[in-house]
Amino acid sequence: MELTVLASGSKGNCAYLKGERGALLVDAGLSAREILRRLSDAGADASLIEGILVTHEHIDHIRGADVLARKLRIPVYATGGTLAEFSDKCGTAQAELRRCRCGEPFSVGDFSVEAFAASHDAREPCGFSITEGDLRVGCCTDTGTVTTTIFDRLASCDAVLLESNHCPKMLEEGPYPAYLKSRIRSKHGHLSNPDAARCLQALAGKVHMAMLAHLSEINNTHEKALLAALEGLGFYSDQVAVTVAPQDPGALHPEYCGFRL
Repeated sequence: MELTVLASGSKGNCAYLKGERGALLVDAGLSAREILRRLSDAGADASLIEGILVTHEHIDHIRGADVLARKLRIPVYATGGTLAEFSDKCGTAQAELRRCRCGEPFSVGDFSVEAFAASHDAREPCGFSITEGDLRVGCCTDTGTVTTTIFDRLASCDAVLLESNHCPKMLEEGPYPAYLKSRIRSKHGHLSNPDAARCLQALAGKVHMAMLAHLSEINNTHEKALLAALEGLGFYSDQVAVTVAPQDPGALHPEYCGFRL
């Protein structure tokens, strides 16, 4: 499998996962036109996409999902709570919507997909583990804490796309109002660099590749997130290949915006 991150951050999130014969999108937080443009720029084939997996209903994860799904004639998969919010936001002209339940695997082409509950301020947020053959990728990009369930799902994966949203010091000293800082730090907010590092440390020896995602443009840097992850891995840093998804949704960096298993 090959994962390419097309956008990562508060301005939009979208990842393209290609298997042997088909592909999936995880979230579609840019316009449909922009997603198609970035797919083309990345050398990815949009015609292979068999479904869009949506983690939750925030606009930076669903902006282009409805239009793109209808254009490509593919379904949108999400939890019941996410689909209810999705329907309210998209109005009457909607793509085919398919409900998934956390802990219940379902098939999309050759992929076996399982949603797992995340801890975020959305109606029924989730992450996804995606399996094809003997390979499994885990995606968890919006959660305020790594629960036992999240860890167990990620620990079964060969590679993970994991949130590393903010540097606590930058957040504390930054320009955000107090209520927003509190939201981000909460268990229903976003993982900090130390949170992500601790998770990776516990995953060492289980996963082989990790990509840090959903970095804040205001409260984090590529260098701080990567350094925290590598320090967390310690002696295992040469056993887990760690990269960072680009913060700026308007710029692709092919040298570190994806991985291949």
